[in-house]
Amino acid sequence: MSKDEIIAAIRKNKPAETALPSIPAFTYAQGELLPTFITMVEAGGGRVIEASSPDELPALASTLFPDAEIIASSLPEIKGNVRLSDIGQPQKLEPVDAAVIRGQLGVAENGAIWASEADCGHRVLPFITQHLAIVLAPEDLVCNMHEAYSRIQVNATGFGLFIAGPSKTADIEQSLVIGAQGARSLAVILLPRTD
Repeated sequence: MSKDEIIAAIRKNKPAETALPSIPAFTYAQGELLPTFITMVEAGGGRVIEASSPDELPALASTLFPDAEIIASSLPEIKGNVRLSDIGQPQKLEPVDAAVIRGQLGVAENGAIWASEADCGHRVLPFITQHLAIVLAPEDLVCNMHEAYSRIQVNATGFGLFIAGPSKTADIEQSLVIGAQGARSLAVILLPRTD
């Protein structure tokens, strides 16, 4: 049997198309988003701090990272001692003790936060730092991953990721290890938008 005969036989015996099932919109009431998000971040090993003004950010960073010697920040409000724009090779970020980045949106159902490469300064920063803080506007919370994926635009920056808690694994001798492949701690700073 020739290739064309095989393809013709497949086309002839193709089953009828079936419509995909509709996916319900699993949502929370608007008032439940913030408490659910906080609960899920804490369940994942992170902590949540609420701020009311950008002026509070430098003091919060000092409180969160009192022993940090090398701090990288992609936010103008927090002055780090690493200029991310001067870093050509990501390996040079290896000694970073603490990093502060902005998150674009938070997901209530699992405490995950979406950040793009533009938010990080360098795509490796959230992974290579020892401690990570993410500044997120509470207005940017969504119910679930369905809603999150409907809002993000991956092709706008070329790289993005969901971060949910500090790095952890439990597949090494069935023991929970924090900071196995990334940051050992995560703090989410909820800061309302001022624009």
